[in-house]
Amino acid sequence: MNVQPEVSLYAVQEDHPPKRGVPQPLRGGPIRFGPFLLEARIAVGGTAEVYLASIANPMATPPHGALAKDGRLIVKRLLPHFLNDPDGRTMFQREADLHTAVRHPNVVHVYGSGVHTTGEPYLSMEYVDGVDAYRLLRRFRTEGRPVPVRLAVHVIRDVLAGLQSVHSATDEKGTPLGIIHRDVTPSNLYLSREGKTKLGDFGIARATSRATLRNAASAMLKGKISYLAPEQVAGEPFDSRADLFSVASVLAEMVIGRPLFPGAGQLAILLAIRDCRIEPLREYKPQLPPGLFEVLEHALARDPKHRYQTASELADALAPFDPDPETSRKELALHVVRAQAASSSGSIQAVRESARMRAVKALAESDLVDDEEPAPNTAQFAAVPSFVTTRNGERKGPWVFARLAEAIATGEVGRNDTVEYQGQEPCPVDHVEELARLLPPQTATTNQLAGPGAPDMYENLGTSATLDILLRVLEHRETGVLFVQSAEHPSEAERKELYFLSGKLHHVASSNALEMFGHYLVRSGKLAPSELEMALNVLPRYGGRMGDTLIALGFMGAVDIFQALRDQGRDKVADIFKWQSGSLSFYRNETAPHVEFPLDLDLPTLILSALESAWEPAAIRSSMERKLNLALGPGPRDRRGLTKEVSWPPVVAFLLDACKLPVPLRLALERATKEAGARTIEAFCAVELLVAARLLEWG
Repeated sequence: MNVQPEVSLYAVQEDHPPKRGVPQPLRGGPIRFGPFLLEARIAVGGTAEVYLASIANPMATPPHGALAKDGRLIVKRLLPHFLNDPDGRTMFQREADLHTAVRHPNVVHVYGSGVHTTGEPYLSMEYVDGVDAYRLLRRFRTEGRPVPVRLAVHVIRDVLAGLQSVHSATDEKGTPLGIIHRDVTPSNLYLSREGKTKLGDFGIARATSRATLRNAASAMLKGKISYLAPEQVAGEPFDSRADLFSVASVLAEMVIGRPLFPGAGQLAILLAIRDCRIEPLREYKPQLPPGLFEVLEHALARDPKHRYQTASELADALAPFDPDPETSRKELALHVVRAQAASSSGSIQAVRESARMRAVKALAESDLVDDEEPAPNTAQFAAVPSFVTTRNGERKGPWVFARLAEAIATGEVGRNDTVEYQGQEPCPVDHVEELARLLPPQTATTNQLAGPGAPDMYENLGTSATLDILLRVLEHRETGVLFVQSAEHPSEAERKELYFLSGKLHHVASSNALEMFGHYLVRSGKLAPSELEMALNVLPRYGGRMGDTLIALGFMGAVDIFQALRDQGRDKVADIFKWQSGSLSFYRNETAPHVEFPLDLDLPTLILSALESAWEPAAIRSSMERKLNLALGPGPRDRRGLTKEVSWPPVVAFLLDACKLPVPLRLALERATKEAGARTIEAFCAVELLVAARLLEWG
């Protein structure tokens, strides 16, 4: 066998890019890489490349178990741009540690890790000869049918057996590691020619007892968003039950033959997940065995408390749908062999190459990306300017799209004004599709502070008044709009509109141009000013949707955009608590139509974070010190709407329970920090919230 000399792999180039899971022989033959012979490249991921390899010295064996019968194994190495990144190297080592901590027949076995003489870290692990579940799914789709229920359930029950081992893993002292896989997707489920299923790729797994690399993990979620749990999408705390949601999503996709959460764009998919819209599964219910829909519905609950709590529980619930596992295993083996052969066949390769060429041709013709120069420049996106004629006859412009969008969003331009949009004939603003979606609701706009008639609630602006109105909205699960005016002169002062739906924050509109999403991303350090400038220039090509524009340009991932939109909503509300003069007017049953990104924010968490951000730390400490010896006890009256089915933040729920009998504030804060893990200032703000809600009172 001709073996190439031991060189850095970065110099190696294949004739063709690797196909998903299909080994591509290295040009020139195998390469010596430390103790291994790298024979073919299998895949390239977000942080690493994966190679099919063998041991260079046949007498040597991996440190943690025997090789496959044919002597092959997998070598995974870090990509070049992560080599000098301490976080990347740490993450790579953590993957080795987590894999090593789990030994189970349904989890890919890791033999060991090391560092090549060139400084490149690597993992050596078990090679599963077969296909991943992604390729199996694709094979069934080409045949126009879903995976048979018995087969799909068999695969998923094997995955759950592996996940149970992952979730219950301990260190050498027996301390639970609290591992969460976080990437249970079809491409990480490996199916062997013998019909066995193994869970692999711990690249973004997290041990809750160890430090995590959130930014790197977030970056690697690109392309795998369809299998996230709602709490992951929403940026909420999550645990191993998120993995169970992902497993159920994969199973649902297998048995219905299409993605469970489809959508026109990544943000639409994330919204469907967050709101647990499982209509595709519900529509397919009549074709499922009796009881399977109910099991999946339970596993796909929005609230983790309402799901199966362990992998074993879910596996037991699925057991009746795979009555003969041995027969299922043999049938799976046959399908794996067929899928593996088909993926390597000339016809499939031809189809794949044809699709690739069509994509390249479409991209080249789109003028968004130049093949010779991948990074677009703003000069490519010069557009015809627009002009606006207001109702009083004032002509404004020429405006680029970004300036026009800003004027509409902040109320400077209204729906009845006339626009000459990018050289088109004059027409009302709301007749232009790209502009109509930017308009505030007709019933309430930032320029129309008086609102639709007399308000149902009115207060002079201040922290206490704002807090009181928000608590009343929460208590009565109100739907409506809250107008917030920051000063006595409506024509000059900043204005916000807060829309609520069944007691949750649905949407926030603002008259402040600096609160537009792009500017917010720059201020918060998530986007460079030059990137915002480029995005603003191409915004019309994406219907004026900043989120979709940033995703298309590759400046931010969908999950980061999604969570930034929610963070911005929280920040807009927090700002209101800092305003000291003005007015608050609430109108019931007024809604915000055409909201493309409903915030769906729970008010308890929103209020608590707003209280903390509105007060200066010194002022909080001063107020707290004055009250340390005062007693806290149950409030003066029962507010059923605030005690029944309200998901209070953990620290608030803890204090509500801890103060059933009067206790000094000093003791309540000590207990909250020690037993609930809260920060002292956070706990004090929780006390103030409960006192304002009249659920606690000072003794």
